[in-house]
Formats: sequence, C-alpha cells, structure tokens
Amino acid sequence: MEKQKTESVLSRFIKGVIIALGFILPGVSGGVLAAILGIYERMLSFMAHLTKNFKQNFLFFLPVGIGGIVGIGVLSKPLEWLLANYQIIVLWGFAGAIIGTLPALLKESTSKRERRPIDAIWFVATLVIGFFFLYFMDDFLGTLPANFFGFVIAGGLIALGVLVPGLSPSNLLLVLGLYDPMLKGFKSFDIVGVFVPIAIGGIVVMLLFSKLMEWLLAKFHSQVYHFIIGIVSASTLLIVIPPVADYSGANGVTLIMSIILFALGAWLGLWMSKLEDKYK
Repeated sequence: MEKQKTESVLSRFIKGVIIALGFILPGVSGGVLAAILGIYERMLSFMAHLTKNFKQNFLFFLPVGIGGIVGIGVLSKPLEWLLANYQIIVLWGFAGAIIGTLPALLKESTSKRERRPIDAIWFVATLVIGFFFLYFMDDFLGTLPANFFGFVIAGGLIALGVLVPGLSPSNLLLVLGLYDPMLKGFKSFDIVGVFVPIAIGGIVVMLLFSKLMEWLLAKFHSQVYHFIIGIVSASTLLIVIPPVADYSGANGVTLIMSIILFALGAWLGLWMSKLEDKYK
C-alpha cells in the first residue's frame, strides 16, 4: 500500500493509458492489465467499499481515469483504420489473442479446487447457449442501436472486463455491432454521444456488481470462471464467421496473413497471461 501512496501522478496516468488497451482491443482484458500493473485489487476494493477512504482512493485513481480516456482517444484511430482496411486479418489476430488467454483462464478456474462435473456442465451450457443466443440475437432482440442506450450497455460490458480479469468485452461488442461505432466515437472524442453513456454504464455496473463479483468469486469461483470461458469461447468463434467477418474479396494472401496474425495473437495472449501470473 505504501508503494501505491507514493506512486507519481505521471505513473498512474501512464497506467491508465495502458489499461485503455483492454477497453478497445478484443482479446485484451482491462482487468488483466490492471492486475499486471498492480492496481486491480485496490480498484476492486475501492468499488466494492466506496465510502472507505473515498478521498484517498479517488485521488489515486483520478490520473488513471484521465489516462484511460486519453489512451482510448489516441489508440482508437489506428485501430479503426486497420479494421477498415484489413478486417479479416485483424479479426483473426484478435481471435488468436483471445485463444492465447484460455490456458490461463482454465488454470485460474481450478486454482481454488479441482474441476468437477458441474463445472464442465456450466462451460458446455454457456458455450452452446451463448453461441446461439449471440448468433441469433438480431432475431431475438433486433439490432442493438449505436445510440445513447447502446453505448450505456457497451460501458457496462467494458466495466465487466475490468471487474473480471481475463474477460475481454470487445469481442462481445463486435458481435453486438457496437464496436465500430464505439471506435468512431472515441476517435472523434464524441463526449456527449459516446464517452458519457459509456462512463454511465461503466460506473453503474462497477458500483452494482463489484460487491457481487467479490461474493461470487469467493463462493463460486470455479463455476464463474467456467462460465467466463464458455462466453469467451463462443464470442471468439463468432467474430471470425459471418456476419461479423466479411470474407468477400479475401484471397490467398489474406489467408496466409490471417494465420500469421492468429499465431502472433495467440503468443501475445499467452505472454500477457504469464505477465498476469507474475505480477498478480
């Protein structure tokens, strides 16, 4: 704790910029990055017990939040360009990064106790139901609009990615059709239309679910992680098949580059997971 107290404002700002990667890069979890940077436990404790040392914690995390906003605005521009010009290759790179995190999630799922049949049932049910629900979501619910309400939901999903290390919300946003509009809003610094509703959704989810997440992980740690693994697996498959991925115009070069980026993404995901274990 003493180290956190003496940490410079610039250091915390830079950490916020880095954590922003978890908000906009599929396969990268903001919670994982916060754990790597040594602020996850303090952040979860702050959100779960908001009135405890509020001023001290607020001042500590203020530069982190500012860094996150700046990082989102700066990093979203090149990412939007890549998706516009090399969508298939980039999506397979994202898929590789997500797959690379699965071994760490599987390891974490049995860190409290050995795997039981109920855990496998949770995983299979989540994978199957999650896949079909997300794939046919337009038929069930209609297209999720990229408006104020849609971005409130996006903010809530981003907050879940921070609360649950290893859960990347960006691939879910890709499936929901909110990812590209979100990037465009970030790039143009659309404060009212994008940043504000995302902040509202994120804050509400953090306040509502931080204590619940503490309790769930304490009581049902293995089931929670097998649920997460099922959702991650289903949404990863969905981002590389139509309609999210558009293969019109793809050729042999696209195939080769997609395989290379998938392999590099998997390596990156494994590397990030090892860093989390090191600095957790």
